[in-house]
Amino acid sequence: MSQRNLRSDMPNSRRGFTLIELLVVIAIIAVLIALLLPAVQAAREAARRAQCTNNMKQIGLSLHNYHSTHDSFPMGYPARSTADRTIRQSWGTWSPQALLLGYMEQTAVYNAINFGVVNRDTAAGSQINSTPIGTRINSFLCPSSPLPRGAQESGRPNTGNNYFASVGASLDWEEWAGSNAPVGIFRQVGTSEYTWMSPGGPIGLRDITDGSSNTVAFGEWRTGDGDVNVLTLPQDIIGRVPYAGGGSTNFPTGGAANFLTWITSCAGAARASVGSWTTNYSGIAANWDQGMFGYAFGNTLLAPNSPYPNCRTCTWDGDLDCPGMYGMSSFHPGGGNILMADGSVRFLKSSTNMATVWAIGSRNGGEVVSADSY
Repeated sequence: MSQRNLRSDMPNSRRGFTLIELLVVIAIIAVLIALLLPAVQAAREAARRAQCTNNMKQIGLSLHNYHSTHDSFPMGYPARSTADRTIRQSWGTWSPQALLLGYMEQTAVYNAINFGVVNRDTAAGSQINSTPIGTRINSFLCPSSPLPRGAQESGRPNTGNNYFASVGASLDWEEWAGSNAPVGIFRQVGTSEYTWMSPGGPIGLRDITDGSSNTVAFGEWRTGDGDVNVLTLPQDIIGRVPYAGGGSTNFPTGGAANFLTWITSCAGAARASVGSWTTNYSGIAANWDQGMFGYAFGNTLLAPNSPYPNCRTCTWDGDLDCPGMYGMSSFHPGGGNILMADGSVRFLKSSTNMATVWAIGSRNGGEVVSADSY
């Protein structure tokens, strides 16, 4: 028998997968992927949350280094227009975050800033500061939150800022708001150019009578989506909802019933707010340089990721130099990070009750709050 015929008479030992076997293997792989994917995503989020926590710890260190030098915490400060030499106390003012740059390994950016000149409005000379304020500071960005959309007036992309300086349980951010002046650690101060000693004065550890470990210094919030045609809660800022409670806009002094009535009105106006930036402002956390609500300042009125939207009380259309709720939010499951005045970072649960959030937001309310309450 020839070798050729011998090979042809031998049985074929090779055998491929049948269609059913192949489908079974694919199904098993799909099930394994479905089981592993949540674990991988959870691990990635845990890493992002750890980085977010580290960012806040760095802010806490810089905050205390600043305090060691100036015997106070940085506030929001006014600046001057180069066009008419007028002093700007809201639009174009400088943020606490900007003042901290020199204490957090951002000395080059800090030294490039002319704090005596506004950071908004090119007609007022803001182009002098366009390079430093166009710098993205990674320590101000939580990796769980997307980068902001849009651009500054100079054309540079928005830089982002996921960590706000807390004014406490207050609807206002200005020290000259009288009885409504913020009850937290931070506020806008000064009635003259770039002054460190204004009528109310900056706040230091000596003023935190509730204890630095019981008072929020910085909170976390999500970056706005920049799209006025989409309602995104809780970070979208609903506009033209006056506060009708009367009396104080600090809490609990102003009354829980008044506050709840107002935020219910805000929620009611949310659905119809889309389509215009005047009623649906979607640019929260866009930049770190400006000392106003929504940019540098936020408040502790509700727990993170509340079902209620942010809201501004003004009936006129402008930027975010307006009282209102600019509150805590995050993309971390179950809550968000807060930096306490002693430099420690804690996780504030979304289930924390409103009274507790008010208590840890104020610096001198006299409340006694245990750590297990949030």
